[in-house]
Amino acid sequence: MARKLKVYVTNLGFFELALAAPSMKGALEAWGLGHNAFHHGFARETDDPKIVAAAMEKPGVVLKRPVGSKGAFSEDAKLPKDWSVPADGALPKPKAKKQAKAKKPAPRPAKKDKAADKAGRAAVISFEKEKARREKAREKEAAEEVAREEKTRARREREMEKAQGALDRAEARHEDALAKIAQEQDKLDRRARLERERWDDEREELKAALREAGD
Repeated sequence: MARKLKVYVTNLGFFELALAAPSMKGALEAWGLGHNAFHHGFARETDDPKIVAAAMEKPGVVLKRPVGSKGAFSEDAKLPKDWSVPADGALPKPKAKKQAKAKKPAPRPAKKDKAADKAGRAAVISFEKEKARREKAREKEAAEEVAREEKTRARREREMEKAQGALDRAEARHEDALAKIAQEQDKLDRRARLERERWDDEREELKAALREAGD
């Protein structure tokens, strides 16, 4: 037999969330909460007829409304334009409903029981479909994120290769310039050596002539 859906509510940011799910675990997964909000008192099951009716119309779909409001839950609820955070910075909390005294359930006709079971199975199927849709959307988002990261990585690699190429070409030009300077320096050194040798010869000749003139 399919598990009966229950309606759970929690607060997330400036919104109150409602969801029809077969279990607290399913609600936490749909809300994307990594901690057990039920254990810490941040989430609870509700039997508010209006909230239950709205959530049961869209099993597995996260509905919301501004915290502290009494408006209807919807998928695309917006904050009112005149909405503001209280002076003390605290978000209004929904009032806890008084638990009604347990009453013995009245026996229902078999036809109604079958209809309720059928509706329950249909609601669970709808919840599972919505859960699968969310998982598919998350997988798509994850794949898109991987693709964006891969694209960014490839772009950075291209930029690094381009920068490395520019550096390599600049280093090659520098080495070539140094090689030309070294060649020119060798030529100058040879010219200087030849000039010193020529001058040594000429100086000796002039000194000899000077000595002869003195004699």
